[in-house]
Amino acid sequence: MEPLGFSRRNNQLVAQAAAETGRAVVIEPDLRSRAAAHASRRGTGRTTKERLEEALGLARAIDLNVVSSGIVPVGSIRPATFIGSGKVDEIAGLVKSEEAGIVIMDCALSPVQQRNLERAWSAKVLDRTGLILEIFGRRARTREGALQVELAHLTYQRSRLVRSWTHLERQRGGFGFLGGPGETQIETDRRLIGERIARIKRELDKVRRTRKLHRHSRKRVPYPVAALVGYTNAGKSTLFNRMTRASVLSADMLFSTLDPTLRAIELPGGLRIILSDTVGFIADLPTMLVAAFRATLEEVVEADLILHVRDVSHEESDAQAHDVEDVLDQLGGDHDGVQTIEIWNKMDRLDPEAAARIRNLAARQDAERRPVLVSALSGEGVDALLATIQSRLAAGRVTLDLCLEASDGAGLSWLHRHAEILKQQSSQDGHLTLTIRTDASNAEKARARFAEAAASSR
Repeated sequence: MEPLGFSRRNNQLVAQAAAETGRAVVIEPDLRSRAAAHASRRGTGRTTKERLEEALGLARAIDLNVVSSGIVPVGSIRPATFIGSGKVDEIAGLVKSEEAGIVIMDCALSPVQQRNLERAWSAKVLDRTGLILEIFGRRARTREGALQVELAHLTYQRSRLVRSWTHLERQRGGFGFLGGPGETQIETDRRLIGERIARIKRELDKVRRTRKLHRHSRKRVPYPVAALVGYTNAGKSTLFNRMTRASVLSADMLFSTLDPTLRAIELPGGLRIILSDTVGFIADLPTMLVAAFRATLEEVVEADLILHVRDVSHEESDAQAHDVEDVLDQLGGDHDGVQTIEIWNKMDRLDPEAAARIRNLAARQDAERRPVLVSALSGEGVDALLATIQSRLAAGRVTLDLCLEASDGAGLSWLHRHAEILKQQSSQDGHLTLTIRTDASNAEKARARFAEAAASSR
């Protein structure tokens, strides 16, 4: 059996201003067999070392003091403890010697596995899903974000109500004069959690309906929507701030922002758009989180243009891009039919040789799929990005010259609601000459409604 090979004191990068929330040990299972990898859904193609580094980043995101970390080989997943009994005993000694109160297993544990490991190590055990939920719980700032995180946490916790404590087996008395066995505490807890989940879902349905109304309102005002998506820590919020001059929190940490932010910006050609920044994605994003954040992430699948931000300085950039596509597929919607611009960010982190290689790789792409190379931190390439967004969106929009009666207030109001008014002039004969730009469907409606005026304007 391979030595455990733990590295000590891997927490040197923890922000000094943050308060320590606990001493933790991080375990990265190395699934050697294909069957084990398939069973745990970790067949992402990443190296074990990269997965461990990401797990350490997740732990640091909630200010855990990582006192030790290591890779544990797993030939086959054990139903009771996930890893072998020998490694369980070895880690138990490590946890005791380091006085760690938390052990993070960077994998998906069943409720029984989690309970057994907690008993063996006398410490709190978090799997990957539980750790991400803890991060989301800390990052949520708005009422909507808190509801979404609570829904995901309760959905996760409901399956974890195994009989770890004797009080869960006690029975409550019956109601009224019926007597009877009553219900056990575990049944009561599950019922209460189920009721709370139902209430949160009803509230989130209201959020979904409200967001749908907002999207319909934005469609009446003809501003196309561009949504930033990408792997967590790819630099989306920094790029969003650069493009919109906003002050959204951006930090070198995983999931620094959760709540969506929308800002209107004007492109170099005069086209006004709405730019949306949403939560970052990650490998093995828990399905309950995708479901809980569906109301927020619908902003992505309903967008006119998807801006996929990639960290090209990261060794696993291709694998991260694949994970983003997987989450978009889980969201549903016809995002395959939505135009996408790949943004290769963090060019400033590359040495000259690597930067030249990336530029050559980008230049060999087809014109329609060619990525835009930027540095959100320095601003390099942002002007080219704005110009690319302008050309992509303008390509699907139609410019018309119309002439209508100045007294046609209803017609002028319709044009302001459904089109951009690029130019407007009034003449002495009581006519208005307008140059408008709108999408193809509204262009046809404008031609039908103002057919004679449009013909006379030419």
